Amino acid sequence: MSQPTYDYDLAVIGSGPAGQRAAIQAAKLGRRVIVVERQAVVGGVCTNTGTIPSKTLREAVMHLSGHRERGVYGAAYTVKQNITMTDLHFRTEHVVRHEIDVLRHQLMRNRVDLLAGTAAFSDPHSITVERADQHGHEQVSAGKIVIAVGTVATRDPAIPFDGQTVMISDDILRLRDLPRSLTVIGAGVIGIEYATMFATLGVRVTLVDKRDRLLPFIDREITDNLAYHMQHNWITLRLGEEVRTVEPLTDERGERVRITLASGKQIVTEKALYSIGRTGATGSLNLPAAGVATDARGRLEVNAHYQTSQPHIYAVGDVIGFPSLASTSMEQGRMAACHAFNVQESCEPGLFPYGIYTIPEISTVGRNEEELTQAGVPYEIGKANYREIARGQILGDTVGLLKLIFHRETRALLGVHIIGEGASELVHIGQAVIAHGGSIDYFVNTVFNYPTLAECYKTAAFDGINRLG
Repeated sequence: MSQPTYDYDLAVIGSGPAGQRAAIQAAKLGRRVIVVERQAVVGGVCTNTGTIPSKTLREAVMHLSGHRERGVYGAAYTVKQNITMTDLHFRTEHVVRHEIDVLRHQLMRNRVDLLAGTAAFSDPHSITVERADQHGHEQVSAGKIVIAVGTVATRDPAIPFDGQTVMISDDILRLRDLPRSLTVIGAGVIGIEYATMFATLGVRVTLVDKRDRLLPFIDREITDNLAYHMQHNWITLRLGEEVRTVEPLTDERGERVRITLASGKQIVTEKALYSIGRTGATGSLNLPAAGVATDARGRLEVNAHYQTSQPHIYAVGDVIGFPSLASTSMEQGRMAACHAFNVQESCEPGLFPYGIYTIPEISTVGRNEEELTQAGVPYEIGKANYREIARGQILGDTVGLLKLIFHRETRALLGVHIIGEGASELVHIGQAVIAHGGSIDYFVNTVFNYPTLAECYKTAAFDGINRLG
């Protein structure tokens, strides 16, 4: 019996980190690949409205505010007085344009076809694409399909969003003026990142969340440190509080927002950022035609190989939920493409690092204290404060902390948790040691360049050994 003939070996819906990596991996295996992207530009949310713009915005904030140098030159130090949103957007637009060009060139170089338009399944192996150039529809069939459509910001229909006074995270890039006050509703990764950025610019920020702690998947000592530094930077934390209403307010002071909490408290703020999670961008895919269903938030359930209920249809990236990071999405895309074409590859999800670009920055890899305590694993910790390290003093970062967690008996490294300058770079040293089954003795016996922040590993290792008695 002859095999059915398809236009492509792999069709990828979405050109964000997950989709792009899946497409390029399949192309490098000699497969015929097409990427369908709804937007006129490639890169998805990550490049156009999410990861790249927000991290570039953060870098502009850090530079123009003089935040990095304040530990040396004082709290009043700044590179530019009266920072505007135009100042911040200038750098962001430059980086986004460059990244889009790089991504498009990578797809072209690997001979991946690119079709701009909105995809919808017509059957489990075929998608109909409504072309973005308004030249009608195009039918595409493929033996394997990867869904990498990402997510959109969740919107409460009871909240009067207008894009300037009451916003979602995508609206930040279109914000005309820097507000004097901002209330962020939702203390997830996106909400906390933007809260700390605006506070660094001198905006009076209030952060509201119904959970009683920040980022519960991160080691508690690190998040407690973050909460302390946020409050030190004049951010008001309203944890354990639920929002009842969000109402526009116009008076002699102009347009503002009144937020009423379930506890009866009221917050009057110039602008409000609503950041209560993300919803899978699957609404237009006509998934019933493919025999695939979503959960209540539009996300897709997959197995260990990223297959949906239809074995030839894969889903990767933010559309499958936690951890919803660009780095993990890329690896999911690569692994899905390898599995689709019977290439043996392996990765260890337990060694995926998390990078959270708050101010100060956070990054972790491996297990945290809460997880080890619940599992009954005997462990010890070792810590190094940036203020004890020459490089920390040179950089002016006196709040940073690197924490190692290791097995008390075997001394095997189990987790690395960092808050401070360069955390998302520094964490990879620990990631490599964990991946190769190393112990904290590696750091004791290794010579690090001096002065560097990497020296924190040696200091923390000595601290941990001393705790063993």
